[in-house]
Amino acid sequence: MGLEGKQMLYNLLYPLAEEAGFLNLFQYLTFRSGGAVITALIVSFVFGPVLIRILKIKQGKGQPIRKDGPEGHLLSKQGTPTMGGVIILLALLSGTLLWADLTNSYVWAIIVITLGFGVIGFADDYLKVRHQTSNGVPARVKILLEIAIAVGAVLWIMSLSTSSEQEYGLALPFVKELLINLGWFFIPFAILVIVGASNAVNLTDGLDGLAIVPIMIAAACFGVISYFVGNAVFSNYLQLHYVPGTGELSVFCGALVGAGLGFLWFNAPPAMVFMGDTGSLAAGAALGAIAIMTKHELVLAIVGGLFVLETASVIVQVGSYKLFGRRVFQMAPLHHHFEKKGLAEPTIVIRFWIISVILALIGLATLKLR
Repeated sequence: MGLEGKQMLYNLLYPLAEEAGFLNLFQYLTFRSGGAVITALIVSFVFGPVLIRILKIKQGKGQPIRKDGPEGHLLSKQGTPTMGGVIILLALLSGTLLWADLTNSYVWAIIVITLGFGVIGFADDYLKVRHQTSNGVPARVKILLEIAIAVGAVLWIMSLSTSSEQEYGLALPFVKELLINLGWFFIPFAILVIVGASNAVNLTDGLDGLAIVPIMIAAACFGVISYFVGNAVFSNYLQLHYVPGTGELSVFCGALVGAGLGFLWFNAPPAMVFMGDTGSLAAGAALGAIAIMTKHELVLAIVGGLFVLETASVIVQVGSYKLFGRRVFQMAPLHHHFEKKGLAEPTIVIRFWIISVILALIGLATLKLR
């Protein structure tokens, strides 16, 4: 079936706008993005409880809790099911497929990338639960699969570029109209962005509600960014690099925000379900891919600064222990360090949310401060 045959609300109803004027609403990205938020939220609320019951029955003992982790987790989190990312993916796909323009190649690219990483995460979660161990898919196999999907994703995204300058170019925040031509080095760089973002979100997902709110904040920011970058008038006014077609990604971002809100309902402390790698790897890869599509790769490092901080804490911890035989933090990632220092879980989570909001505002400021 060709793209012209893949139609949902936008493709079905907008052509009828001449007969019914109110259907003109479907041409507006803001309206359809709002529709995607509400749709994903409703799907999460409706199917969330059902899926959680199924996961509880199928998993029995739930997600295995690491014995070397914070002591309180063995008591408070034992028996909680994982793979809650299935709820996110179901809601995300529902909102996107219903409200996005399905003739847009960027929409299909982001869906395939998200599902690809979601499948890797699902396999990892499945093996952990089945064998009741914290080890799922072997780390080397997992990273190779992620790189393989990322290679295909980057080549697909590059093929959608309208110029070689955009295809291999890296934009700098706060700098007008400059694209640094990385040449073929752009490919490994973009792969690093997708795989790095995916695993950074995965590392952050260690406390109830900790990862999903920064994911929503980043998705909302990139919803705004993709709306501006995909609009010739706004991108010219803000002196951004215009990338035709990327405006539709704001619908996907809206769906991700709605799916995240719905999932938070069940993931708020004490969590009824954990996101698992199914959700964290998929959401992180989606954010990385959108950053590449909209030529805002470095802005992702600002907006998703919390994910960068968590990842850096692990790198520093491992590096320090291997080189000097001592640990910098009581435990890594960083949120566990604060747990070990005696801070309550909700305190850590809410403070990290606040940090995410601050970083998001700085990231959005790059759109105007040029």
